[in-house]
Amino acid sequence: MTAQPPAKQFLPALQRSTTSVFAPVQREFDRLFDQLATGWSALSDFDLAPRMDVRDTKDGLEITVELPGMSQDDVKIAVEDDVLTVSGEKKAHSETKEKTYRISERSYGDFSRSITLPRSIDANKIKATMRDGVLALVAPRDGATRSKAIKIQAAK
Repeated sequence: MTAQPPAKQFLPALQRSTTSVFAPVQREFDRLFDQLATGWSALSDFDLAPRMDVRDTKDGLEITVELPGMSQDDVKIAVEDDVLTVSGEKKAHSETKEKTYRISERSYGDFSRSITLPRSIDANKIKATMRDGVLALVAPRDGATRSKAIKIQAAK
């Protein structure tokens, strides 16, 4: 016959030690979130991709890209295999004086944004303009309809 400890001995021991049992787990969670928080600043360096809006209209696509502080000479636009790519480099202006920054949130470097164009877009007629740091692209449709209805046949 095996003897089992009475249930009342187990419950008081558990109630007494709940804080000490979970303390190491709590410390690990705190450490994990502290490490994650320091990593967010490193991710902010990848914020070089400019914001883009793409509107579908009856005549084609209207694309706007925010490129503050950039000139049209800093931006390249290419279309290859129905993929439109806007790329360039945001250059840092350097001065000979050394300065100590308290906060530096501006980012510099290469960027690239790509979107797949519908086949109905005529890539040869895309027009681009740039004003006040906003690139505007108009991609007209070629007028040819490329959709096809397929009739469902009865299975034999």
